[in-house]
Amino acid sequence: MTMQNADHSVTFEPDTDNTRMLRDAFGRFATGVTVVTADSDDGPVGITANSFSSVSLDPPLVLWMPDKGSRRFRYFEQAERYAIHILSHEQAEICNGFVKNAHAFDELTYRLCEQGVPLIENCLARFECKRFAAYDGGDHLIVLGQVMQAEMRKGDALTFFSGKLGQIAPE
Repeated sequence: MTMQNADHSVTFEPDTDNTRMLRDAFGRFATGVTVVTADSDDGPVGITANSFSSVSLDPPLVLWMPDKGSRRFRYFEQAERYAIHILSHEQAEICNGFVKNAHAFDELTYRLCEQGVPLIENCLARFECKRFAAYDGGDHLIVLGQVMQAEMRKGDALTFFSGKLGQIAPE
């Protein structure tokens, strides 16, 4: 049952008939934008993700959640090493490139770390991770990674809110 209140808010019980409404509600949370990269039998691969969070300082852990329905899921489901890149507002094209193509490295400045993971240059932050644990999360996989190396720089963040890319600038 869906109800619209006088303040134009909508109240509903999530079910299979209103997944779009639930997705829109989730989209009210502004997030940063990341690209997660890994090596694969098909060469370097990447996927855009906004499901990222820091978890722990000791040990240093982060999480992200790939969609099990993604064509790229197979690359990341068992990846033992990967890198999470937090994109700057100047890197919207990188975000869009990996939305369309898992192998969108052709026009990028990147290098391979010692473990063979592709590292995108000039991100706001980058976390080189080894798999710590993974858990079922419904239609996503919850992947915990132990941060083995981190890098950061100053800049403005690329954000995602209500289905649109934006920018947050520090004061």
